[in-house]
Amino acid sequence: MPATAHTAAFARLALANITREYPNFPAHLITSPDEQLRPRTLHPAFYGAYDWHSAVHMHWLLVRLLRHHGSTPALPDTAPLIDALDRHLTHDTITAEAAYLLGRPSFERPYGWAWLLALAAECRAYGGAAGARWTAALAPGVAAVDRLLAGWLPKATYPVRHGNHPNSAFALGLALDSGELSAATDRAVRDRLLDWFADDHDAPAHWEPSGQDFLSPALSEADAMRRVLPPERFARWLDGFLPALRSGAPCPPLEVPVVSDHADPQIGHLLGLTLSRAAALRSLADALPDGPVRTRLTGAAEAHLAAGLPAVERGDFTTDHWLATFALLALQP
Repeated sequence: MPATAHTAAFARLALANITREYPNFPAHLITSPDEQLRPRTLHPAFYGAYDWHSAVHMHWLLVRLLRHHGSTPALPDTAPLIDALDRHLTHDTITAEAAYLLGRPSFERPYGWAWLLALAAECRAYGGAAGARWTAALAPGVAAVDRLLAGWLPKATYPVRHGNHPNSAFALGLALDSGELSAATDRAVRDRLLDWFADDHDAPAHWEPSGQDFLSPALSEADAMRRVLPPERFARWLDGFLPALRSGAPCPPLEVPVVSDHADPQIGHLLGLTLSRAAALRSLADALPDGPVRTRLTGAAEAHLAAGLPAVERGDFTTDHWLATFALLALQP
């Protein structure tokens, strides 16, 4: 299913969200009655899209769409998108965001951190004068995340394995993909993933999904290990981690979840699960040689994508502020 069919709609969603200050759900600890709490004051770049991480990855979505479809029939008018990004991604706004992160080392750890790195990588890949402006502007944010990751990883004795924002595997995999980490931090991320997961086997996949997952714990872990193990070793690791894939036995992460209430903010996370699973399943399939396991993963990815895509453009802010990002990951990794 081509991403071009959804480009214009996704761009409208992203632009509307990054410039919409309210409703807003700030994850901010108030320490004084004198604090200025307006979202745009706390976060001059990433004040929209309901919460900080969604604002960051909706910016990523805009840049990704511009890079692949800008000035094409799918996205002919890029000026409003570039103008919004120019207003938000400046040296001053990102310096303020970096200071906020450094002053609150657990804020958005590690999910929002990873998306900031992904945004920087997308701006660098976009290139041209605009991409260079945004890349330079994001440099203080990238440096802050690198510093925070380097400080946190030695203390992260155990991974977070559940299917929500703090999931360790998803965020660190995204961080590695960015290519924005310093060599030392990149190595530390890889080492930590191996420490956490290299000996894992027989994942409790029958526990999935939990009632508000938007990530699959098992697939997120497998997708992270895909990034740090050589192909042959990864294939052996996956056989031990999810043995049902090769045996043909039922494997719940391959089954499309039931979403009983699309408008419920927590149950609605399962819509995102269909799309994040689709992206992970396709990435895992692409990492394996031709054969029954690859075929099974590919079929499951297609089923999840078909189930999740219709929910992306519902006109309901509950899902509109974030779901298109995961749709594009599934459509265009």
